[in-house]
Amino acid sequence: MITPGRLDVGLVGTGKAIPVMARALAGAGHFAWTITEPLPADRERVVSMLRGVSIRSAAEVIQASDLVVLCVDDGSLPQLVESLAGYWKPGQIVLHTSLEHGIDVLQPAANEGVIPLAVSPIIEFTGTSLDLHRMKDAHFAVTATPMALPIAHALTVEMGGEPLVVNEEDRATFAEAASSVADFTRAIIEQAAYRLTEIGVERPGTVLRALAHSAVEEALRRASDGAVDPMAMWLEDELDSPDREDDTDD
Repeated sequence: MITPGRLDVGLVGTGKAIPVMARALAGAGHFAWTITEPLPADRERVVSMLRGVSIRSAAEVIQASDLVVLCVDDGSLPQLVESLAGYWKPGQIVLHTSLEHGIDVLQPAANEGVIPLAVSPIIEFTGTSLDLHRMKDAHFAVTATPMALPIAHALTVEMGGEPLVVNEEDRATFAEAASSVADFTRAIIEQAAYRLTEIGVERPGTVLRALAHSAVEEALRRASDGAVDPMAMWLEDELDSPDREDDTDD
């Protein structure tokens, strides 16, 4: 595996993953020292996590960096990349964290000679040092050209993650699946906590913690060892659905 040397890392964006990934890269020997302006509500937290970081414009961050990490919401990424045309340096590594996008979104930068990578930790970020521990138990969705894939793998491992190659055309489906897990889990737990609060249970999150963790772990075990066939379950649910029209009816 190719291991990148010590890199000057620049951070562009306001996503919660930005300071966490920067800390992880710094722990691997890289130097995360420039960042664009954080959101006002996040500024104190980000600056405290990245002590000594220099806040600069996006153009200045790019010009000072060997590795540029882009972290914005999925919908804003294409516009951000296009807005930075003309600032990239040939041979520079440009990495974005969007789960929905692969490397096609970085084509304007690739046209200027950069090495494009999509490296997306598959966790729910809080933007705090708690995420550093969570990343060590996480897979990262990785998309890159065959030549650049070893670099993406090496950076993932340096941040404590497990690389999982996802094809360009499969990124949107992968992102949808990951979003479903996060959204439904959050909604179900919040609903259950509300019901417990209605009957006077204090700190319902604490009460539900062991149950939620064990239920999720068991579901993941069954999905991983082949005990559950997701497609068969989906087809069974479709056939049993009362809303399903009988094709034999006129």
